[in-house]
Amino acid sequence: MNAFSFAPATRETARARIALQGPGGSGKTKTGLRLAEKFANGGPIGVIDTERGSALKYAPVPGRPDLGGHQFMHLPMAFCSPENLIAAVRAAEEARIAVLFVDSWSHFWAGKGGLLARVEEESKKASNRGGKFTAWAPVNDLEQDMLDALLNFPGHVIVSMRTKNDYSMEGKTVTKVGVKTVQREGSEYEFDVVIDMIEGTGTVTKTRYEPLYNASVHHPGEDFAEVILEQLGQGVDPVAAIVDAAADDELTLDAVLQLSADAARRNLRQAQILHPTGGQPTTVDALLRERLGDVVTALLANESMTYDRAIELHRRAEADGWIAVERMVEEDGNLVVFTLGDLIKARGTALRPTPQKAPENSTPSTGNATAASTSHQPGSEAVTAPQSRKIFATLAGLGFDNGDRERRLRAISLIVGRQVPTQNDLTFGEAAVVIETLDGFTGDDAAGRFREHLNELLDAAKQPAHA
Repeated sequence: MNAFSFAPATRETARARIALQGPGGSGKTKTGLRLAEKFANGGPIGVIDTERGSALKYAPVPGRPDLGGHQFMHLPMAFCSPENLIAAVRAAEEARIAVLFVDSWSHFWAGKGGLLARVEEESKKASNRGGKFTAWAPVNDLEQDMLDALLNFPGHVIVSMRTKNDYSMEGKTVTKVGVKTVQREGSEYEFDVVIDMIEGTGTVTKTRYEPLYNASVHHPGEDFAEVILEQLGQGVDPVAAIVDAAADDELTLDAVLQLSADAARRNLRQAQILHPTGGQPTTVDALLRERLGDVVTALLANESMTYDRAIELHRRAEADGWIAVERMVEEDGNLVVFTLGDLIKARGTALRPTPQKAPENSTPSTGNATAASTSHQPGSEAVTAPQSRKIFATLAGLGFDNGDRERRLRAISLIVGRQVPTQNDLTFGEAAVVIETLDGFTGDDAAGRFREHLNELLDAAKQPAHA
């Protein structure tokens, strides 16, 4: 079966990803703030200012509304390392910033601490033997991390980039060939709309939206932002699509886990929504956790649930990382918080078959494995290496010398209720039973109580079976 599949393409609504590029004094900062005000729709705007506080020139003056100005949150940054930008983006996420404006993104390429400076730094390290050529490898990784953080920001993103004159040299002749953006070549392709600014006039030089092709506006502002928003709003809202799918009454475990993975990939887990049934404010992540709990508890309550399936469900919860997801359960008239792992374990314990008594005077074999096939045993997949290590470590903590193989195997055989020739002969389900039993003995007298338990099992095994 192929792991990849194609599905019909559907355009989704999106957040703005805008790049403003131009020389100093062309109006990039002013335009960015005007666009941001419309995009934010009353929400907070955050400006990462690498231009020595130049954005503050457009801030309001207290007590002087006649001077105008733009309301925004200000974050000055002098050392423009990729790590600092990543941290600033995270801070913007936590502050619920609606529009993030990086003014100027060029400094993260050619400024203090920027990518070019990092290449220079890497090339001088003693461990580097290839000069600047090999120094780019770790820096490329940093750049990708920076791009991922910036472009996955859940709100709108605007960046400004400086341009400078570009020249070519043929022999002794130097010719001006145009302007060049102060960023890695091709960086403009990371954005949906690129606007070239010249003396306050913005011209769209790259866009994915046809109505914006070659648009040119003097002092772009609210009206221009409205056109961009109209294009961004065409299509299916990815948050609404996830919420609608999560509300499906026929939601399966695979489906809710896929929705969670999609939300994480698109950085939508903390997106603010209204609960589809209660209407109260919540997040995509909280809704998906709730629905995961609904699905798991329904599976556990189903009459088709068996011990084997509970073991496999617990194993999957551990592997996929949702075993600690919390669930409110009514117990004796009170709401109690359990983890999904707790609920699965409790259901599995209730479904665990009663172990059969070992044959009278049975002794674990120490030679080649001669026991009957264990394919009929609960959880018939083989014991895993982590389970084996856990059994060894716990037995050692209970005073067992793991070098005494015969004694160890006799204890395990008594617990599972059959002769176990080697520890590798255990099934996954049997190993889970052994671990659960061993974990029940804690405290200073654990070793003594465990020996008493084994003696009780041994006495029970010697009793004749009832007809």
